[in-house]
Amino acid sequence: MPPVRKRLRAYDPARTRTAVLAQFGNVRAAVRTLTPEQFALPTRLGDWTVRELVAHVGMALTAVDRLLGEPEPARQDGHLLDWPFAIAADADAIAGTARRLAAEHPDLDAHLAETERRFTDRLDAHPGSRLLPTSAGALPLADYVVTRTVELVVHTDDLNAAVPGLDVPYDRQALAAATRLLADALAAKAPGGSTEVRVPPYAVVQCVEGPRHTRGTPPNVVETDPLTWVRMATGRLAWKDAVAGAKVSASGERADLGELLPLLR
Repeated sequence: MPPVRKRLRAYDPARTRTAVLAQFGNVRAAVRTLTPEQFALPTRLGDWTVRELVAHVGMALTAVDRLLGEPEPARQDGHLLDWPFAIAADADAIAGTARRLAAEHPDLDAHLAETERRFTDRLDAHPGSRLLPTSAGALPLADYVVTRTVELVVHTDDLNAAVPGLDVPYDRQALAAATRLLADALAAKAPGGSTEVRVPPYAVVQCVEGPRHTRGTPPNVVETDPLTWVRMATGRLAWKDAVAGAKVSASGERADLGELLPLLR
């Protein structure tokens, strides 16, 4: 597992909660407009249909409910930046659950409404310091809620890609939190100070071993927009394709991130 940065970014729990609920609300509003034919469309997630993708979006919040139902760990032994590198181990179970939920809930809007209600009730009932037994180790509830922004932003993008003409908006704070978490995860995976990765207006991180830059224009710079960054970090867009499509600018001999991406697999 990549080393965790010594100085972790702070997230305001109230703003994170608002962002998660706003993005979930954006998805719910879009789901109400989908036709049976659109629910049956394929997605870029293997053999998942749109219906199964929507069911999986609900799992972003039900995961909190499920983990709060487990015994609380005695101590924290995980960190927020461990999470992106730990979720691949859950992939098979996640896919199976998404298919089951899609089959069990013909009215997905009603299912998402109940999911949202239980999520808010659970957050109201527990402090942010409450530890959860996640795949990344024992994490505080407040930290785990930050990871929900990544899940929701990524799968909102998957939904937009799957349904022609659908334009589910991205909550600004949710997109900011997802961008920052994934940028910090890159810095944890490739610690160093030779390359500056800029994702305006949300994140700037230093990474990659080599001579550390101290002033002036860095010799190695990567810059892209938030959605392109999220897509590359989560395997939706290959580094080489992003560069070829002018979605990324990269200058300097240590500005090639192709071997470091994606972060989530």
